[in-house]
Amino acid sequence: MQTQYGSDIRPGGYWFPSRCQPEQRIAIIICYRNREQHFKILLDNLHPFLQQQQLDYTIFVVNQHGQELFNRGALFNIGFIEAKKYYPFTCFIFHDVDLLPEDTRNIYTCADQPRHMSVAMDKFDYKLVYSTFFGGVTAFKTDDFLGTNGYSNVYWGWGGEDDDMYSRVVHKLKKPITRYPIEIARYKMIRSNEHISAPANPHRFEILRSQYDFKLD
Repeated sequence: MQTQYGSDIRPGGYWFPSRCQPEQRIAIIICYRNREQHFKILLDNLHPFLQQQQLDYTIFVVNQHGQELFNRGALFNIGFIEAKKYYPFTCFIFHDVDLLPEDTRNIYTCADQPRHMSVAMDKFDYKLVYSTFFGGVTAFKTDDFLGTNGYSNVYWGWGGEDDDMYSRVVHKLKKPITRYPIEIARYKMIRSNEHISAPANPHRFEILRSQYDFKLD
C-alpha cells in the first residue's frame, strides 16, 4: 500500500497531512464480500481524494466470509467497534465499496448532525432517490453514532438497514440529517459484469414497519 498510494501512508491505511493539524480524526469503514476488484478501484480513488482534502484518516475494511446473506449493518457495527479499539476517532464515515466521490468539495468530515454524503449517484441520473434515502456513504460523529445504537443487525440480504438508520437518527437521536448540495455530493458507481448483487431481504419492509425497540438491536 505504501508504494501504490504514496510513501507517507502508514501501516493500516493511516495518513495525515504534514503541514496542518486537522480538527477531526476520521475513520472510514468499508465493508464488502467477494468484491476485491471494487475495493482496489475505491482505494485507487479514495486515497488521493482524501489527501487532497488534507484529512487525518484511517481506512478500516470489514470483509464478510461464509455463505450467509450479506449483512451490511452488522459489518459496519463491527468496523466501528474495532476502530474504536485502535484510536478514539471523532468522526466515522461508513462507505459502500462501489461508490467513488467525484467532487473534492464533498468534504469527508462530520457535522453536528449525521450527514448523508452520497446524495447524487450516476446510477440514478444524479438525483436523490427519495427524500429519506440514507444509503451509500454516511458520516457520524462518534457520540451521534452511539446515540443511534448503531446500525440494525437484523437485515440479512440487500436493503432495509439504511432506511432503518434514517429512522434511528430522526426518532431516537432526534436530529435531522444534513446533505451537501446535489451538485457537490456526486458519486460514480463501479459496475462489473462479474459481481452478482446480494439477494434482497424479503422481510425488510415488515421489519421497518414493526418499529421494534432500537435499544434491543
